[in-house]
Amino acid sequence: MTTSDDVKDVKKAPAKDPWDLPDVSGLVVGVLGGTGDQGRGLAYRLAKAGQQVIIGSRAAERARAAADELGLGIEGLDNAECARRSDIVIVAVPWDGHAKTLESLREELAGKLVVDCVNPLGFDKQGAYALKPEEGSAAQQAAALLPDSRVTAAFHHLSAVLLSDPEIAEIDTDVMVLGEKRADTDIVQALAARIPGMRGVFAGRLRNAHQVESLVANLISVNRRYKAHAGLRVTDI
Repeated sequence: MTTSDDVKDVKKAPAKDPWDLPDVSGLVVGVLGGTGDQGRGLAYRLAKAGQQVIIGSRAAERARAAADELGLGIEGLDNAECARRSDIVIVAVPWDGHAKTLESLREELAGKLVVDCVNPLGFDKQGAYALKPEEGSAAQQAAALLPDSRVTAAFHHLSAVLLSDPEIAEIDTDVMVLGEKRADTDIVQALAARIPGMRGVFAGRLRNAHQVESLVANLISVNRRYKAHAGLRVTDI
């Protein structure tokens, strides 16, 4: 029989340390759109950190050419094979090809952890401005198109110039990570932390992805005014 004194003696389990992240060093990372500036930069930094990386492209020969140029053991494959061979798949395709690409890879991406880093932007004479997809954000569009995948959002605010520069040892920035399940966002945070200088920071569920994607328009304005490659740091954590 349980008494009130017994209940008082039961201690709550300690809260999980938010910086206690899993070991992701053995996971294969695929980068769809890996021949573009952002995709190439991410592939380069992750491979340099010791991650096994596969670049994906619509044309396998383009992917192989980019992989050969980067070295570091990076492979180049067509998008479908890249998705099949990878544990984590980063989506770094242009916004105008986002939906079509993901629709075509629904089967290959089933069961995979997908990291969407696409920023829906428009450009006119006044500069960059945010677009709002019908689903709310690029990440939410990805989740709608990939019901059998574990969709997260991250790596939106990184400078492709800094990522690709071999003279730069560390990328001084935080990576905002969004998703529905903590186990998934923890993996993405850990992946970001593989790159020297970076830190992955949980920033909410996918419903909050629009403002994170949209902030890139502001960073573009910052960079143009100050001739910089600005990133983000979150304080007091």
